[in-house]
Amino acid sequence: MKRISIAIIMAFSMLAMFAQEETIRVDYSGKQPTIKDFLQAYLQSLPDINDLDECDVEGMSLFENFRHAVLYQGEGIALEPSEKLVIDLKNGYACYERHHESAVSKIEMCYWNEADGKHKLFACVRQTFDNGWYVAGQYDDIEFFRYNNATKTMKWISYEEIGFDAVNEESSNMNVLRSISLPRTGKDIEVTWWDTNGECGASSLKWNGHGFNF
Repeated sequence: MKRISIAIIMAFSMLAMFAQEETIRVDYSGKQPTIKDFLQAYLQSLPDINDLDECDVEGMSLFENFRHAVLYQGEGIALEPSEKLVIDLKNGYACYERHHESAVSKIEMCYWNEADGKHKLFACVRQTFDNGWYVAGQYDDIEFFRYNNATKTMKWISYEEIGFDAVNEESSNMNVLRSISLPRTGKDIEVTWWDTNGECGASSLKWNGHGFNF
């Protein structure tokens, strides 16, 4: 894994502060926003995407490539053979993959309707795999946002607020890496544990209407 420079650490600190303080407007037509509305609002909210991520030979980051793929798909333009994009409006799920030799970088997004009928929970996770193994790239992370139906805006929320902090604590206790699979069907998040030999276990985060039980 590459050593993270001070500049990158500072950049990610600024991005974290931005995410926690920023209110993101979700524009949509119809009765409710779709996963495409959420992903577009999220991608548009990211400041200086290409300065906060590794760039490809064309100088674009994974999130910028994701943004372009959404645009191209909407216009009926074929994606590169190294790319795959799924936007499942019915199930509220999206996934973008970009392959390079044996490695694949992956972004998943989904949302849940909360039990109070007033909010939705939106998640975005980025992960890196090599030859089928999770390699915990230096930019890999998962973020959660709570959407307010009344204001049509969403704000970043902490892991502790929704029970996800237990996963990170378990990773530290087990001294293993964890990869995350967001649900395309169903409501639970699947967690896969990895050690130096590969997969070493699996767990689930059970959706309880406002967060998760681990």
